[in-house]
Amino acid sequence: MVKELIINSTPNGVTIALLQDKQLVELHTEHINNNYAVGDIYLGRIKKIMPGLNAAFVDVGYEKDAFLHYLDLGPQVQSLIKLTKIVKNGSYKDKLLDSFRTEEDINKSGKISEVLNRNMLLPVQIAKEPISTKGPRLSSDLSIAGRFVVLVPFSETISISKKIKSSTERSRLKKIVESIKPRNFGVIIRTVSEGKGVEELQKDLLDLIARWETFSTRLDKTEPSKKILGEMGRASTILRDILNADFTNIHVNDTNIYEEIRTYVQDISPELERIVKLYKHREPIFEHFGIEKQIKAAFGKTVNLPGGAYLVIEHTEALHVVDVNSGNRTANPENQEENALQVNKEAAREIARQLRLRDMGGIVVIDFIDMHKPTNRKELFDYLREQMSLDRAKHTILPPSKFGLVQITRQRVRPEMNIVTNEKCPACDGTGEIKASIVLMDDIENNLDYILKEQNEKNIVLCVHPYIEAYIKRGFISKQMRWYFNYGKWIKVKAIPSYYLTEFHFLNSKEEEIKL
Repeated sequence: MVKELIINSTPNGVTIALLQDKQLVELHTEHINNNYAVGDIYLGRIKKIMPGLNAAFVDVGYEKDAFLHYLDLGPQVQSLIKLTKIVKNGSYKDKLLDSFRTEEDINKSGKISEVLNRNMLLPVQIAKEPISTKGPRLSSDLSIAGRFVVLVPFSETISISKKIKSSTERSRLKKIVESIKPRNFGVIIRTVSEGKGVEELQKDLLDLIARWETFSTRLDKTEPSKKILGEMGRASTILRDILNADFTNIHVNDTNIYEEIRTYVQDISPELERIVKLYKHREPIFEHFGIEKQIKAAFGKTVNLPGGAYLVIEHTEALHVVDVNSGNRTANPENQEENALQVNKEAAREIARQLRLRDMGGIVVIDFIDMHKPTNRKELFDYLREQMSLDRAKHTILPPSKFGLVQITRQRVRPEMNIVTNEKCPACDGTGEIKASIVLMDDIENNLDYILKEQNEKNIVLCVHPYIEAYIKRGFISKQMRWYFNYGKWIKVKAIPSYYLTEFHFLNSKEEEIKL
C-alpha cells in the first residue's frame, strides 16, 4: 500500500489529504489560530457543579462552558489539584515529579462534588473538540503523546499496546522503559514501538519530558481559561501517528510548513526526510494531484461506485444512515445472491473509506442489499471489519440485525468534515435566468471601450466561451477586425471551454485579470 500526504496551505488555514494508492482516504482541515484541538491543555476554572449529571462545566475560554464528567477526571486528579495549588503558591519549583508526593486514587463510583468545587483551578485536556451546539469535552487525566510512547503523570504503570502480540517483545519493551522513565510518571508503549531500540525510545521519552517541563513552567504564569500547552499541528500529528516506510511522498506548497515538516520527519525518521518535497508549480496543488476532483466526487448525498452501484448517505443529529443500491449494475439473473454479495462488498469498502474521509462519528446504520445465505452475511461482516481495521478511530461493528442492518459506532472527537459539492450556477447566480445573449456583445464592447480609452491598457486579451470566440472571429470583416479599425489595436480573443456562455474576462499584458 503506497501512501502520500498532500498539504495545501491557504490564507485561511491548512488542508491535509492522505492518499492510499492514489485514492483519497482522509481529509483534515486546520484553521488559522485553531484553538480547542484534541490534546490541548488549558487551565480551566470550574463554573458549575452538576450533581445530577455527576459532572462539571468548566470555563476554558470558549463561548460555551466545556463539559467534564466524573469518569473523565482520572484516578490521580487529587494529585493534579495538589500540584496546581502548590505551583500557583510558588512553593514547588521542580519541573519534574521526583520530590512530589502523590495522593490516593479517587473512588471510581464517587461523586464529583466530593472532588471539585466552584471556582477551583484545574488543568484539563481537550478530549473532544466543540461539535455543533456543544462546547469541548474535557479530561483531567492528562497525557502527552509521542511517536513511540505516551507520558502519563502521577502514575508508575507501564502499559503496552495489545496489538503487540509477542510476549518476548512486550517484556523487552517494558524493561527498556522501566530503566529510562522518570519517577511518578507512567508510560503507554504504542504499537509502532515494536522492534525499536533503546536510543529511539529514550529520545522520544526525553522529548515528552521536555514538554512536561514546559507545562510545569507555564502553569505558574498561565491565567485561568487560557491554554497551557498546545498539541502539535495536524500535519505533524498525522505523521507522528502513521508515518512508516509505506509513505513515498509528502508534498507541501508552503515554504514554512515544508521546513517544519522536513525538520520533524528528520527528527523522527531521518531515512524518510527525502520524501518531503516542496511543491512549486503554478497549478493549485490539489488540482495537480487530482484531489479536488476526488473531493467533489466523494462528498455529497449520493456516492457512485465503480461497478454502477451507488450509496445514499443521510445525516441527522443522532445518527448517519447509508443505503446501498445496486443501481444500473448488470445483475446475473441466475445468481442474484452472488451479485448482491459483490455489490455489498464493493459498498463496504467505500463505506469504510467514507467514514474516514468525512470523519463521521456516533452511530452509523447501513442498509445493505438483502442476502439470504448466512455464509454470505458472515463473509460481508468479516470483509467490513477487515476494511475498517485501517481506521485509527475507535469503533465497534455489530453483526447484521434481523432486518439486515449493520450498525457501527465510531469515535467522534472533532466536527465532521462537510464539504458542499453543489455549486451555485455562475451564469444565473441561482435564479434560473441569465442575461439576454443579444446584449452580451454590447457589454463586451462597452467594457473594451473603457479599458482602451480610459485605462489606456495595451496588449489586451479577451477570454470568452468557444461559441462566442467563433462569433467574434466569423467572416472576413469580423468583430475582431472592426475593433482593430476602431481602436488601432489588435485585440486577441482566447477561447476558454470551462466558461459559461455569457462569461467573459479581460487580461492585461501580464496575463492578470483586469478588474471592471
